[in-house]
Amino acid sequence: MGNVIQTNVASLGAQRSLAKTNENLSTTFQRLSTGLRINSAKDDAAGLQISNSLTSQINGLGVAVRNANDGISLAQTAEGALQETTNILQRMRDLSIQSANGSNDANSRAALQAEVSQLQSEINRIADTTSFGGRSLLDGTFGSSAFQVGSEAFQTIDVTLNSSRGADIGNNTRSLAGTANNVGLGRTTAAANTAAANNVAGTITVAGSAGTSTAISGAGVSAKATADKINLQESTTNVTADARNTVGVTGLADGNVAFSLTGSNTTAVTITAGISGGSLTALSNAINDNSASTGISAAIDGTVIKLTSERGDDIVIEGFTTSSATTTATVNTYGYDGTGTAVDSTTITSGAADSTRAIGVIKLNSAKSFTSTASSTTIDAANAQVSSLTTVDSIDISTSIGSQNAIDVIDSAIRNIDSNRASLGAVQNRLSSTVSNLGNIVENVSAARSRIRDTDFASETANLAKNQVLQQAGLSILAQANASSQSVLSLLQ
Repeated sequence: MGNVIQTNVASLGAQRSLAKTNENLSTTFQRLSTGLRINSAKDDAAGLQISNSLTSQINGLGVAVRNANDGISLAQTAEGALQETTNILQRMRDLSIQSANGSNDANSRAALQAEVSQLQSEINRIADTTSFGGRSLLDGTFGSSAFQVGSEAFQTIDVTLNSSRGADIGNNTRSLAGTANNVGLGRTTAAANTAAANNVAGTITVAGSAGTSTAISGAGVSAKATADKINLQESTTNVTADARNTVGVTGLADGNVAFSLTGSNTTAVTITAGISGGSLTALSNAINDNSASTGISAAIDGTVIKLTSERGDDIVIEGFTTSSATTTATVNTYGYDGTGTAVDSTTITSGAADSTRAIGVIKLNSAKSFTSTASSTTIDAANAQVSSLTTVDSIDISTSIGSQNAIDVIDSAIRNIDSNRASLGAVQNRLSSTVSNLGNIVENVSAARSRIRDTDFASETANLAKNQVLQQAGLSILAQANASSQSVLSLLQ
């Protein structure tokens, strides 16, 4: 190229190179000052999109960790309140057992019931006032709530809190009630014979919170034996069975009475006693004197003498005789409590070698709702029968039978509370694992984002040194290029 003045190509080239060096140096300065490799989309458009996606995930996971910790705190709050509810129920159980003792009179039981009433109120107060962040936990309004424990939509863990109010916890129960002589029905038959001869064939199927039992035969066995069969399947159904048999004998007039009595014993025991002035005390004493053999106790209820097998064995009365002019007596059977109106009755006549077999009542119990289905109405009502809840609020230990029933109610209530506490403990452990996992994810995702977004200072400082040298060299060359045009002046001299 010739010697020219108007266009200094060398200078232009030096300027271009210097501008590029200054641009690279500016980028290096920005990266070193911010610590970020990507400061705008022009630095790495794809990397910017990926790093922003990872940033959203990291930020979301941080919030999710706080959410999970809130869930742990909520569960701990509820579980702590349920612990105190359990303590109260244990105290109520102690009071019920104390009240059930025969040494107590009506005034003593009334005093014990006074404390139970206060404890019932405290259970409700705890349920109504336990809250977390203003939200009630144990009054039945919480239900099931989803805790957001992930960075994406619907990554949740459900926490369920049931009511612990006295009106919502207790014993789910029902007594079998069929239409014919059968096990578990509180029925009587005019002939003692054998259980197999008097019990109608049939089966019972129980569907509880854990599952459904296989069909349980109720033919030819006592209420106790069938209850034992139901209890063998408790692990399948979470339903237990109790058997009890109460017989009331009325119409006994003054005179000598004799009969054979069989309960848990296989060999009949002969009972003899005299009735005078309408007093049944001697007969009651005679039955109780043999209770170790028969498993049957006697108590006087007005003009009725009641015989009770707490195990639910059949009560068999055979060979009834009396010296009274009134030659008949009525044998009544009652429900599980042994109180109220008779369920069934039959008549026995003196001198006719009359006998009767009374069959006990089966009561099914569970902390949660269940159904029982009988193969026919001779065993139980038609179709699946749903249990009913006897609540903690309804406990009344001012009577002996009320105290006995209260124990079952409280036991089921404790199991119900324990089940809720177990669920809360499980969800606390699950949320703790979730927090640990989220922390691990945050660490790894942050490392991945760092590799994409953050400045590599070793590399950038090397670029800085290179670009600074290039800048200085470029400035020097530009100065020389600008001065090169002056050589043309020598041609004009």
